[in-house]
Amino acid sequence: MTLRSSPLFDRETIWRMGLIGDPIAHSLSPSLHEAAFRSHGLCASYELWPTAEADLPARLAGLRRADVLGANVTMPHKLAVTSLLDEISPLSARAGAVNTIMHRDGRLIGDNTDVEGFTTALTSAISSFSERHILVLGAGGAARAVVLGLQALGTGQVTIANRSSERAETLAATFSSSHHEIGTIALQKIAENLETVSVLVNATAAGWRPGETPIPLDVLDNLPANAWVVDLTFRETDLLRAARQRGLSTLDGLPMLVHQAAGAFTRWTGLGAPVAEMLEAGENARVARR
Repeated sequence: MTLRSSPLFDRETIWRMGLIGDPIAHSLSPSLHEAAFRSHGLCASYELWPTAEADLPARLAGLRRADVLGANVTMPHKLAVTSLLDEISPLSARAGAVNTIMHRDGRLIGDNTDVEGFTTALTSAISSFSERHILVLGAGGAARAVVLGLQALGTGQVTIANRSSERAETLAATFSSSHHEIGTIALQKIAENLETVSVLVNATAAGWRPGETPIPLDVLDNLPANAWVVDLTFRETDLLRAARQRGLSTLDGLPMLVHQAAGAFTRWTGLGAPVAEMLEAGENARVARR
């Protein structure tokens, strides 16, 4: 999949990109991409395309229009779109999800920038993963991207905890190998298994709303004092707030969101993404929505 040699095809066309999902009104993606367009002087727009499952084929057909460079895909369609595309990347196939679609001369090609978004954000805050024990909460699409990213970083030990132990075991079996075995623990036994965990990652949807947490907050007392708590949600969550109150280091989901958006921008345009400008735009948009 080659990048476009020049994104400036002409100055007459307003190049279109957008986000496919349901619901998506809360998304910060337009702010991120509009900052990138401004930085490069591109004549382009990034739109929200709320799409029900039944309307997904028609929505993807619309991506074949000559003025559309591509789209991002979010929940709940990251898996469903794969069967509607002309091609998907090996990483997308392994992750079981597509979050970025590129339009190339009438063909729709799916890729996954969630993995690189997660690893880039994580390594900007944390170093030396070979000796770390990382506990991942969740076993869905986001958790798959996280586990793939942790494997790429050479993480010493990865464990998955999920409400459904069967789903956790399935995910662990899918990505385990002879040189990198992934473990699982029951979510209700998490408190007694935190003493060796150096990074706790919430890859579940629990925590988006105030008063909602993926685990009881008092179990955070069992983490080592130098542990990190990471939440893929870009909002200030109760989990992150409770972790900071205990003196733990934290990382929210905004940097991951920015870096996955940067990967999508480069795939669509062939240009380097202005990450600093995109991050500032995301922070401003997040503040404006509080």
